[in-house]
Formats: sequence, structure tokens, C-alpha cells
Amino acid sequence: MELVNKIRLKAGISTDALSLECKQKVRNNTVIIILVIMLIATFFLSFTIGRYAISLQELMNIFVSKLLNLPITWDETVETVLFNVRIPRILAAILIGAALSTSGAAYQGLLKNPMVSPDILGASAGAGFGAALAILMSLDIVGIQLSAFIIGMVAVFLTYTISKIIARGNNVVLVLILTGMVVSALFSSFISVTKYVADPESKLSAITFWLMGGLSSIMAKDTFSLLIPFFLGIIPLFLLSWKLNVLSFSDEEAQAMGIDTGKVRLIIIVCSTLLTASAVSICGIIGWIGLIIPHIARLIVGSNYKVLLLVSMLIGSTFLLGVDDLARSAFVKEIPLGILTSIIGAPFFIYLLLKSSRRSK
Repeated sequence: MELVNKIRLKAGISTDALSLECKQKVRNNTVIIILVIMLIATFFLSFTIGRYAISLQELMNIFVSKLLNLPITWDETVETVLFNVRIPRILAAILIGAALSTSGAAYQGLLKNPMVSPDILGASAGAGFGAALAILMSLDIVGIQLSAFIIGMVAVFLTYTISKIIARGNNVVLVLILTGMVVSALFSSFISVTKYVADPESKLSAITFWLMGGLSSIMAKDTFSLLIPFFLGIIPLFLLSWKLNVLSFSDEEAQAMGIDTGKVRLIIIVCSTLLTASAVSICGIIGWIGLIIPHIARLIVGSNYKVLLLVSMLIGSTFLLGVDDLARSAFVKEIPLGILTSIIGAPFFIYLLLKSSRRSK
């Protein structure tokens, strides 16, 4: 033991520092396990909630019978609701919650600002305009999703290109945020123009309802179409999580450590935008998740992005799944998710601001 301590001292590592690091790892692992259990519990609970509730016993019976190819002993309506409505919607809520919260955490680390959200660079406004334009042109659901996704990506590409031309290596992050605000305002104006010229009897209500956000029209094919951009966006973010830690310092320090800050920043922007635009193209604009969930995760596990991204993803999935359960069960008519997340998110964010201000005193 003495020999180990001598080696640690020669390496400049104190026993107390190692002990603190081990305790932090144990704590983080415990948090992750608890969050996984909460997500699984919410997943199964979601099947029992709704106008056509399915008990856990009935759910297990259907799954086991399908796996073992046993005779059907349940009503066909139950199977239709389960496989065509309930499962796609639950999986979509998990994926969208994970996508928005992870991209929010990545944007906050990239821009060194915990007050930013996934729509800061124009992704949400661009996707919203794309969907509104597609609805105005009477495109089908696939056309709406493609239009929202493509224009959402175009909006962020426009933000990045303009900021790079203006900044020229100076105050890159600040210029990027300011340019994103301008582009977001521009595409929000385009949405307003689209709503103004839309037919008030049919198109206007469809555009307004879509922009409120929701999962009521989610189908199995929508969930499958979300899988590819989800994994293409989230895997590189996890692989680059340690570089997000380094980017929290100045660009000069990051470059001194051998990191190409421009290249890393571009990859993170593309991946985060891919997650945001694909989520918005499926469910409409659902705000606050990418802003408040990373805050909650940061309060629990700190600012180490190797852990923060995973914890944000788990909390975001559970949160949106729970909010969706509330949306389809609280009242006779389903409430759009965007309204509920704003009602829950805004007061909670004010609480976080008050808490942080008290700590700073």
C-alpha cells in the first residue's frame, strides 16, 4: 500500500483526489442506473395510460404469445392499438426526448452558454417553416417531414456560413449565437407569412396545430424513419464528448491540446442539428426540453460531458414520455405537447435561475 501511495505521489496524484474521483464515478453510475430504472418503469406504465388502457398482465401475455407463437386469446382491437398506436408513440417519445435533450446539452457545451437551446441556430424555426410550407402546398405526411428536415438543416447551414464569414476567427461563439438569433427570427417571419396566406378554413388550423407539437399522429413508419438520423447524430456526439469538455476552455487552449476546434465545432453542430431537425420534422416544435433537461442533468452529475450527455438523454426520454402520458390522459381532448412542456418548463427554469442566483451570493 505504501508503494502504491509513493507511486501516486510521484505522479502528482494525491490519495484524496483519487478517492474523490472514485466516489464521483460510483455516484454517477448510481445515478445512471436509477435513471434507466425510471425510464423502464415509465415505459411500461405508459401502456396502462390512455383512453384504451392495456394492463401490464395483458401486455406481457401478448408479447409472450407473439414470441412463442401461441394462439391469440385477446381482442384484435387490443393488438391493433398496441402495435399500430401505443408502441410507435411510446418509442417516438423516447427517441425525441433523447434527441432534443442531448442536442441541447451539446449546444450548451459548444457555445459555452447554459442558456442556449437546440433552436438557437435556427433549426426549429427552419423546420417549422418547412412543415408549414409543405402543409400549404398540400403535401402528404412524408413530404411534410422531408420539407421540415431539409429546411431545418438549411437554416443552420445558413447560420454557420454567415457567422464564419463575419467572425473570421474572432469571437466565433458570440457571432454564431447572434447570427442564429437573426436566422431564427427570419424563418419565424416566414412561418407568419405562410400562416397569413393559408386558407383559414383548413390549412391555417393544420399549420397551427402542427406547430404546437404532438405525437397524436405518430405511426410505426415515422418511428423507423427517426432511427437513422437519431443514431447518425447521437453516436458522434458521444464519441466527441471529451472534446466538448476541452472546448469549454478557450480555443487557444483547445488548439494547444491538438484539437481542430473548427472541425470539431462543425461536426457537433451538424450532429446536434440532425437530431433537432429530425425530431421537429416528426412531432412539430416542442420547446424547453433542450434547455431545462441539460440544466437538471448538470445539477445532478456536473459538467463532465462524458456523463452529462448520457444523463441528459435518459432524463429527456423519461420526461417527454411522462409528459406525453399526461397529454393524452389529463383531459378528454389531448393537449399538444408544446403547450405542456412550456407550462412545466418555464416555471421550472425560473426556479433554476433563482437557485443559481442564491448560490452566487
